[in-house]
Amino acid sequence: MTSRRLTQSDKSSFDHLVDHPIQSWQWGSFREKTGIKVIRAGTFDNGKMTEGYQITIHTIPYTNFKIGAFFKGPEPTTQMLTALKNFGKEEGLILIRMEPNVLDSSEGKNLLRQNGAVSGRSSFTKETFLIDLTKSEEELLKNMHSKTRYNIRVAERHGVEVAENNSDKAFEEHLKLMMETTKRQGFYAHSERYHRLMWEVLAPSGIAHLLQAKYKEKILVSWIVFVWGNTLYYPYGASSGEDRNVMAAYGMMWEAIKFGKQLGLSKFDLWGKEEGKGFTKFKEGFGPQPVEFIGTWDLPISPILYPLYRITEKIWWIFLRTKAKLLPTI
Repeated sequence: MTSRRLTQSDKSSFDHLVDHPIQSWQWGSFREKTGIKVIRAGTFDNGKMTEGYQITIHTIPYTNFKIGAFFKGPEPTTQMLTALKNFGKEEGLILIRMEPNVLDSSEGKNLLRQNGAVSGRSSFTKETFLIDLTKSEEELLKNMHSKTRYNIRVAERHGVEVAENNSDKAFEEHLKLMMETTKRQGFYAHSERYHRLMWEVLAPSGIAHLLQAKYKEKILVSWIVFVWGNTLYYPYGASSGEDRNVMAAYGMMWEAIKFGKQLGLSKFDLWGKEEGKGFTKFKEGFGPQPVEFIGTWDLPISPILYPLYRITEKIWWIFLRTKAKLLPTI
């Protein structure tokens, strides 16, 4: 088997192999538009691509140092990890941070350790929720918490309407609501430019879809969902602080589930589970199955700079947490 960097001619084979939208060729194209370098690579056996993956290259602010990010990729193999080390050396990286789209297992962790990987600081949550879309609507409702079923009925009684709307106007409305949500809830989010470029690339490709929940012609909830393979994903959501009594978010989730079923998808990945967070409690009410991934792993490329990077990273996150505590509550 051999590994090499890919060219545009490999796109079709590549997209048939990757099993997460963040590993899609289109996601790489979007990241390139943001100014991030993308390396697409594949493993070949007798000339046929057997696995494909992509790495994004990030420059550390105010320095010339770089790190790689390899998120939601396939299960690592010794062949792949060797190739990653070679790419890292060619690019002059300090490390490649990996968060495989692979369920937790002692075998997987052992393979990573045997190839020099060590535990790293997470970017995605280690756990997520999955909803089985092959079940009937009746089964899905039965699996929900009684309060969740009640809130879905509340949204229906108030006439909350949910529909897909991928128009330019709908996206501008989504951005406005997202900025409002970020300000109201006081959390950090990607920039407006980031979201515009993401939508510009992923919507025409059929990956990104925009769902709106309206009450009396007013948009209360707006979600961007991804469709990839047999799975629906919920990465981005925004909501209004008005008319919370109509439970529009519950109506949105239920209609998103039905949207995935109508597309013939088999799974709905709710994109994250984090204990103690309000969004986790909301998701739990829909009766999903929690799953745990193998976690975050660093593949050190520079044995001298990697320890220094981890020390600096730790100090930086302490600073950010302290800064957050000093920020006024909005």
